[in-house]
Amino acid sequence: MPGFTISRRKLLSAAATFSAGFAASASFAQSYPSRPIKLIVPYAAGGGTDFFARLAATSMSTALGQPLVVENRPGAGTQIGAEAAAKADPDGYTILLGDTSTYASNRSLYQKLSYDPQNDFTPISLTGRFAIVLLVNADKLNVGSVPELIEAAKKAPGSIDYASAGVGSPFHLAAELFAQSAGIKINHVPYKGAGPALQDLAGGQIGMMFVDFASARSQLNLKSIKAIAVCSPAEFYGLPGVPAVAATVPGFEAWAWQGFSAPAKVSPEIIAKLRDAYLKAINDADVKQKLVAAGIDPLQSTPDEMAKYIASETAKWEKVIKTAGIKMD
Repeated sequence: MPGFTISRRKLLSAAATFSAGFAASASFAQSYPSRPIKLIVPYAAGGGTDFFARLAATSMSTALGQPLVVENRPGAGTQIGAEAAAKADPDGYTILLGDTSTYASNRSLYQKLSYDPQNDFTPISLTGRFAIVLLVNADKLNVGSVPELIEAAKKAPGSIDYASAGVGSPFHLAAELFAQSAGIKINHVPYKGAGPALQDLAGGQIGMMFVDFASARSQLNLKSIKAIAVCSPAEFYGLPGVPAVAATVPGFEAWAWQGFSAPAKVSPEIIAKLRDAYLKAINDADVKQKLVAAGIDPLQSTPDEMAKYIASETAKWEKVIKTAGIKMD
């Protein structure tokens, strides 16, 4: 290139600097981990995400030879925990158990997001998904199937109320996807969490809601509460005989899912070590049995597969959110 020259000495110096840096990085990866690792859970203790994190952390700690310490950082639709993980040093000593909101829907829900879901994280592996169930209170809403529900909604648009765990929650978005896919209008009543919403469903103040299977199970012993459909593409093992929404609304599918990630720029060698530890945990028969018993479908993926899944889910929920006009401050 005209006007550009570089001396052999400078070239050798640059090569030596690169080699030294590479060697230091490789040495660090080999000795990793040498101290406890922080696992940020962007939800309060006691929920399904926290349960998964603590179960996986115990097994992963054994594989890594260092404790995986769960730190609950709830609030702002997982933003508080996600931001803390995104701003952590990219040394592998902070990882995040994010979910549908963290990685996919928050980007479209919030006008200003405190982190960048696409650029602030390095995927490790998808970890699990929670089956979503459509519950109705038969005393409040006299329908026994999805076709009957759609027929009732079309006869009186906007007259059927549904509860959710909050604006923008996976259960709210599942209901919006259902309404858009079925061509019906139903009225959203948001609650501060699934617990209060389920209480009002059981009490007959509300007629229907989409909720995770683990939460739904506690209500199914009530005579008035009925599971009329699941949001998996086919019948769900936990509710044999209950049809999929997709049997009536072709192509319908909705999950509440999760995945491990690290801050951006964590080395591939460290990501591989973390993923290997997770694979050992998730393939342990006792761990898997406990997850399945809790209504969690265990998952594992490569980092690239997780990135592609996040991209597809982001596009899917962006369309739902924009069509419904859902906005968060």
